[in-house]
Amino acid sequence: MQQQGSPDASTVVYTPASQLREPGRFFREMFRDVAASRELAWRLLVRNISARYRQTMLGYAWAVLPPVLTTAVFVFLRSTGFFTVRETQVPYAVFVLAGMVLWQAFSDALGSPIRMVAQSTAMLTRVNFPREALVLAGIGEVLFSLSIRLVLLGAVILWFGVHLPWTAFLVPCGALALIGLGMAAGMLFTPVAVLYQDVGQGLPFVLSLWMFLTPVLYPPPGSWPGSLTMTLNPVSPVLDTTRAWLLTGSPEHLMGFLGVSLVTGAVLLCGWGIYRLALPILIERMSA
Repeated sequence: MQQQGSPDASTVVYTPASQLREPGRFFREMFRDVAASRELAWRLLVRNISARYRQTMLGYAWAVLPPVLTTAVFVFLRSTGFFTVRETQVPYAVFVLAGMVLWQAFSDALGSPIRMVAQSTAMLTRVNFPREALVLAGIGEVLFSLSIRLVLLGAVILWFGVHLPWTAFLVPCGALALIGLGMAAGMLFTPVAVLYQDVGQGLPFVLSLWMFLTPVLYPPPGSWPGSLTMTLNPVSPVLDTTRAWLLTGSPEHLMGFLGVSLVTGAVLLCGWGIYRLALPILIERMSA
């Protein structure tokens, strides 16, 4: 079904023709709706952040507790000899915390579109508004949480006396690549997650397994079969390169980072288009 504008800006005309018959117009409308949804996205962002931390004793500390506690557990296990990893160029606690902060940004971004659609069902079925507002608000939440965690990570780096290399200024590029990769996957999964609750139920378990297949808690393996985690896992080169930019200045998988980043741009645009095409149909099913 194709949505067409009319001379009256408040009127929307729907036709049975597919929007993909005019791809140029389709993509222009996508970017137009992004610009039109900025104010609504900001209001949703403020509402969601306030609602998330309003009735909690620890407040914004919940943004940093998961990576901090995970880091503490694995530092303890390594120090007691329960498992071993090869030596890292920086203290292991800093290495793991940096990996956890970056991984959390990716996992938050992946789950964001699914969560935003699920918690906005009532608004989606009753109010006609640019659906991109939900995506922008979700990205805002991810960036807000990431900024809190980066402040903590900076304090830990100072505590351990780690000297930042000149490549640290590239870290925002790596973080945005991770968030873009997560958002691309999340928007591709959103239509299926709305139709089948199994996706939402199984996503935390899948992300837990995915984290252990990503060099978050250990340096990237250099030999087979461990090296497959760098070859087959698109998150691995992006996360490892971003962490190297922050801590050591010598990324080993820069070409993998560039390749995944280029593909991410195309997948993100594709996922956005699928999200835009599928959401009206999903809204009809939700309101039936």
